[in-house]
Amino acid sequence: MKRLVTIILCGLLAVSLLGCAKNNTVSSVKEPDATDITKEADKKTDGNAEKKPVEIKIWHDGDEAIMDNIQASLNESLKDSKITVAFEKKTSLTDQLKMYGSDAANGPDMYFYAHDSVGMFAQMGILAPVSDLIEDKDMADLLPMTVQAGTFKEKKYQLPVYFETLLFLYNKDLWKGEVPNTTEELYQYMKENTNTDAGTYALVNQHSTAYNVSPFINGFGGYILKPDGTPGLNDAATKEAIAYNEKFAKLEADGDYNTVNTLFNEGKAAAIIGGPWLISGIKEAGINLGYKSLADFTLPNGSSLAPYAGVQGVCVLKYAAENKKEAISEVLKVLAGKEAGTELAKKFSCAPANIKAYDDTEVAGNEMIAAMKETAKTAQPMPNVPEMAVMWGPAEALLAAANKSGEDLDKAAEKYQKDALTAIADMQ
Repeated sequence: MKRLVTIILCGLLAVSLLGCAKNNTVSSVKEPDATDITKEADKKTDGNAEKKPVEIKIWHDGDEAIMDNIQASLNESLKDSKITVAFEKKTSLTDQLKMYGSDAANGPDMYFYAHDSVGMFAQMGILAPVSDLIEDKDMADLLPMTVQAGTFKEKKYQLPVYFETLLFLYNKDLWKGEVPNTTEELYQYMKENTNTDAGTYALVNQHSTAYNVSPFINGFGGYILKPDGTPGLNDAATKEAIAYNEKFAKLEADGDYNTVNTLFNEGKAAAIIGGPWLISGIKEAGINLGYKSLADFTLPNGSSLAPYAGVQGVCVLKYAAENKKEAISEVLKVLAGKEAGTELAKKFSCAPANIKAYDDTEVAGNEMIAAMKETAKTAQPMPNVPEMAVMWGPAEALLAAANKSGEDLDKAAEKYQKDALTAIADMQ
């Protein structure tokens, strides 16, 4: 009996010791505290280690040297964020976007183009407002005119990068004295220094092209097309501007694009109204070129000439904004910055949308860019509503009727206003 009790007691003691050993093993493993958990979470979310590379595809139809430069600058700026951009040139970009603007697999994420197509694509429902992707502070340094250009129905659809507009370009070796500051003084100079029989001119302009007559029309308070799509060819102020332009047209050769450019480049015209797109040909001709902003010319009504402006920038496709929002936001922020505009101005003489880019000494010293900046004070963006596509024909037919055919202005204005209304109605 004693032996049996001894055996039982020994067994109980062994079980007790085994239980103590088990408890000691569990307690020797350190429970993670709050600090450890936070550090582990930080490791998983910190930096770019966990970010996946993102490629942003941007279609364009622009100057390849400029686009290549923008692509390289963006990729350099965004390399630490694992974001790369790839620019691809597309001919007939408008048609391509109509086909692929809703195609996430085959379309672009963004496109770089002139602002005047914004309304059409916004109405198609393929664009996302850039103001949904970046904050107002990111766009605070952009020239108001350039932001207005890409705004459709009070939503900002384009991030402007640079702009173009008409300038008064003159041959410093031919122009006599100072360039006038009023259009009446300019007209007087033209009368005194134009010899149509000899084929020499003080100033030439495409006087029957709506874009080139826009400085007068806008300056007089007229309009070719309102933002709501209403044409204004028979508006009283529009007709007043066309009548005023008519006397200049009589001293500006035939107004044909090739004619006026040839006259200026061959030294048979002392000045021309034109844009940056003419500069390369002018420099090749060896012209000693001077620049003056059209905003510096005052009309008889006290207003300044107010040309149309074209703004180049980027728009975002809706599906890309939904699926690559963070990456696209970063791209937009870089393009909106001072550095992007400064580089384009220095390398390509583009007039930046970012006002702070003009603080750079080299940029401020560029005569053409300085004149463009001044013109931005009065320039009006070309209408970006879809109806503008059918307005060029009636508007230029009206100008030709007045300047070339000598038709009664009031009757012609009513005729081509009706044509414009019919063309707009046919779009519906």
